[in-house]
Amino acid sequence: MIEIQNISKSFDGKQVLFEISGIFEKGKCNLIIGTSGTGKSVLLKCMVALLPPDVGNVLYDNRDFTHGDKQLQTDVRREIGMLFQGGALFDSKSVEENVMFPLDILTEMPSDEKLDRVNFCLERVGLENINKKMPSEISGGMKKRVGIARAMVNNPNYLFCDEPNSGLDPQTAIRIDSLIKEITDEYKITTVVVTHDMNSVLEIGDHILYIFEGRKLWEGDNKHIMESGVKELDDFVFANRMMRMVKDRSA
Repeated sequence: MIEIQNISKSFDGKQVLFEISGIFEKGKCNLIIGTSGTGKSVLLKCMVALLPPDVGNVLYDNRDFTHGDKQLQTDVRREIGMLFQGGALFDSKSVEENVMFPLDILTEMPSDEKLDRVNFCLERVGLENINKKMPSEISGGMKKRVGIARAMVNNPNYLFCDEPNSGLDPQTAIRIDSLIKEITDEYKITTVVVTHDMNSVLEIGDHILYIFEGRKLWEGDNKHIMESGVKELDDFVFANRMMRMVKDRSA
């Protein structure tokens, strides 16, 4: 479980997050949704300490990550897996080297055990026998799956995904959503997904925070989002679904 308490953040005097609180539950796909520029990715970066919040705390299973000592922060970081927007693979490293990278920097695991773990994770995301390929030799959807394999290679307790479906066709996006959901259920991890894709919301949104202009306006699940009663969220849902329909017709 991850708990955020009154997270606020400003840049150059402009406040972009306003006292956001919430709980992200273990074994669930927890989504942070909202339009572009509303503060979703800033909140995620505060949660993983890529940005320090001006005010507030982030707790990982009741451990104060924001204000804890260096050892506590190091321990928590070892339990985090990250899927960055676009996959963020190292162009100069092979698929195998990309997936192995967290093991190289976070563990002292023997080389043969690292390779076994890499192969297991690649198989788990349906990418057997591409170890030696370079990122330039695989598709965008495959890059996302390699990114998921890398995120799970160190057996994380917490998985963060920043816009995992960005740039993908609808069919591939559904496959990525399904994979994230399967891994969350199978390993009982706490998954946090930043997205503006309503298909993702409706398919895997076990728990959802809706942010509008830096403020949390609604919290719930995908079974109740259509009856939120929040005008800004209703507008977001309608616009997103219309855009998806247009994309589906042109695909």
